[in-house]
Amino acid sequence: MEAQTVKRVVIAGGGTAGWIAAAALVKQLGPLLDITLVESDEIGTVGVGESTIPTTRTFHSLLGIYEQAFLRETTSTFKLGIAFENWNRIGDKYFHAFGTVGKSVWMADFQHFWLEARRQGFGGDYGDYSLEQQAAHAGKFATSEGSTLSYAYHLDATAYARFLRGLAEPAGVKRVEGKISQVLQNARTGYVEALELASGQRIEGDLFIDCTGFRALLIEQALQTGFVDWSEWLSTNAAVVVQSESTGPAVPYTRAIAHEAGWRWRIPLQHRVGNGLVYCDADMSDDAARAKLLADIDGKPLFEPRLLRFKAGTRKQSWNKNVIAMGLSSGFIEPLESTSIHLIKIAVSRLIQSFPFGGISDATMSRFNAESRKEMEHIRDFIILHYKLTERDDSPFWRRCRDMPIPDSLANRIALFRDNAAAYQGADEMFRIDSWIMVMLGQGVEPRSYHQLGRLMEPGQLRSALSDLKGGIAAELARLPAHQDFVEHYSKG
Repeated sequence: MEAQTVKRVVIAGGGTAGWIAAAALVKQLGPLLDITLVESDEIGTVGVGESTIPTTRTFHSLLGIYEQAFLRETTSTFKLGIAFENWNRIGDKYFHAFGTVGKSVWMADFQHFWLEARRQGFGGDYGDYSLEQQAAHAGKFATSEGSTLSYAYHLDATAYARFLRGLAEPAGVKRVEGKISQVLQNARTGYVEALELASGQRIEGDLFIDCTGFRALLIEQALQTGFVDWSEWLSTNAAVVVQSESTGPAVPYTRAIAHEAGWRWRIPLQHRVGNGLVYCDADMSDDAARAKLLADIDGKPLFEPRLLRFKAGTRKQSWNKNVIAMGLSSGFIEPLESTSIHLIKIAVSRLIQSFPFGGISDATMSRFNAESRKEMEHIRDFIILHYKLTERDDSPFWRRCRDMPIPDSLANRIALFRDNAAAYQGADEMFRIDSWIMVMLGQGVEPRSYHQLGRLMEPGQLRSALSDLKGGIAAELARLPAHQDFVEHYSKG
């Protein structure tokens, strides 16, 4: 491939992953490429990735997506964070909000000032200094050109794929209907040369993007790339999912509610609610999971619950020969922090930046794979954090989570915060300092020490500063309308 020009891109599979890749490639590199997407209407997609993180907004801006049209077509609502219930102990609650908390200085982040205030007997809760958390709890939201709220979306994944297809096809992406029956490889190099469909049609290409979901037809079944299993730390391996009728106004946050063998989600959209129960099948049967899901939802189910099976882990290589895996075919780290759609978007963005127009090289693949692996490991550690930092002793599942050994990379982060209230975000890491702090505090980690800069402040200065921060949040909150009212008005614009 070193001497071959790469122009023909074939995307195997549609759904969210396929149409994200297609829309991004044709928008950014369209005149330089010949893009074909192969999918079959007979093959269903997982279609349950209904929660996103704020990076989606940046991605949409790159594609020139008008937010109000997107909201209308996907029946989306807004998301300010995730409410965690029963994770540390049964009855406990905490909130992982988007955005920043308080104000930091170069010498010390905000949590150090807050801890000093708490030592002095004031300061309230850490989340009191998060506009996003306070707006979420109040059920308020608005966005405008000058808005300071950091937010993401709850969306209908099937409608989202349809929306992106509506952008990609008019821009030049060719869609071919059909089931892939065979992946044809070069006998000498092993590179994929074409996809053969059940109809006998051959779709030839130079670069193939595997968006075939958990089946991983190209990256694994054809190329046998290999899989790194992370179920020793993330043992949930199944989910039952169902959509239900709305029973009240949509709240601007996701609920993640722990149960004896995992957790369940509740995601409100404009026209319905998405529900799922994630569990470890060694601790809960499929029938018990289905019964628990149906017993715990609000509103009438809109269809029979669907069962999904998965394994936490990642491909040994996201890019192998001339195949790049995106979406579920590249790996999966359960849906707890809504990272699946982000990983698709960052993968296609990385491909756009390093597109091998002059031929595929080992150096390009190596760099792509190293960045992909590092990002997956960072997200993996953040998800493990929620399970490891539990005091629950009510079931074998939670006792295993509490007692399990964890990766050194995560153990060092926890120790750093426990010893000195310090947290950090690497240059290429997705989760912010505020995210690590909110989850560790929410899950009961009490720092033994912290930076003493707050003690250098004049008497009353720290109290006044924190009071001003709270006052600013209260003033912004007072100007915000109810989330449901804003969505109804905004999506019609």
